[in-house]
Amino acid sequence: MTKVAIVILNWNGQKMLAKYLPNVIEFSEEYAEIWVADNASTDGSMHMLQTEFPKVKTLVLEQNYGFAEGYNKALQKIEAEYYILLNSDVEVSSNWLSPLIAFMDSHEEVAACQPKLLAEYARDSFEYAGACGGYIDKYGYPFCRGRIFDSVEKDHGQYDDPQEILWATGACLMIRSKDYWMANGLDGRFFAHNEEIDLCWRLRAMGRSIYCLPESKVFHVGGGTLPKSNPMKTFLNFRNNLTMLYKNLPDNELKQVMRMRFFLDYLAAFQTLILNRNWGDFKAILKARKAFKKWKKDFVNDRRAIQDNRKVARVPQRTNYSILWKYYAKGIKTFDKL
Repeated sequence: MTKVAIVILNWNGQKMLAKYLPNVIEFSEEYAEIWVADNASTDGSMHMLQTEFPKVKTLVLEQNYGFAEGYNKALQKIEAEYYILLNSDVEVSSNWLSPLIAFMDSHEEVAACQPKLLAEYARDSFEYAGACGGYIDKYGYPFCRGRIFDSVEKDHGQYDDPQEILWATGACLMIRSKDYWMANGLDGRFFAHNEEIDLCWRLRAMGRSIYCLPESKVFHVGGGTLPKSNPMKTFLNFRNNLTMLYKNLPDNELKQVMRMRFFLDYLAAFQTLILNRNWGDFKAILKARKAFKKWKKDFVNDRRAIQDNRKVARVPQRTNYSILWKYYAKGIKTFDKL
């Protein structure tokens, strides 16, 4: 069995692959097999790989399954001790991989980890998608060491200690294959957004650990598929976040948290409409609430299985406070002030 398989899921990302894949090959092929799994692209990505990168292993999926199910379908065909899920718009550094492998080899209790994620366009700053490791607050809002909502910090080495976290970014996620499949992988119904948080939360509840290892660093372009203000992205984020909460919240918190989220989601919708005059996002939030209500019944068995397998009553990196209150009411914009 291969020790490490780096798997890049591609959908019409020919330009990103052409720019960043040579860097991944240069600094990774000594330690890992490199795969590109293609989500039925139509932009010539696979032809480019065959002609310009013949050593890279490829597999082609018959349709665009999205991020979550695309990875599930691809990883079913790849045998390795460790998977690394890597976005096509990530530039890796010269020594990015060996610290991750060494840590995982020596810490059997750790299911997954991530490097420090910096912005490719502002290399002294953290990157929005994962920064230096992910947390969620009492009501399910994600934030990171180095990024709270839209406030992204400069990297001054302030978070350079290895740290146990709740979730590792899907932009660059190293995970033991046995843990990936023990938790049944990413939830393919999510399509995209929140799926890595959901997976990591399930693993944490099962007693497994997730870490950020800042000794390793990569640079992420971000927003490569959907721009930040895209209503579809808003819809997926709200629908999937609510579904993740329904699946993973302990029984004694479910009703209270979901009631509060009902209020907070409608507050967010009307704030988007009144303050930002953004009809697209306003309608996307309402549509997401409706979609969650409609498909909630499909996750009853998932919730039951997660609760039955729970070994940790409450994951410490899910805070007991509201990050909204800390950020907007108290004006706390950096992780170290929390």
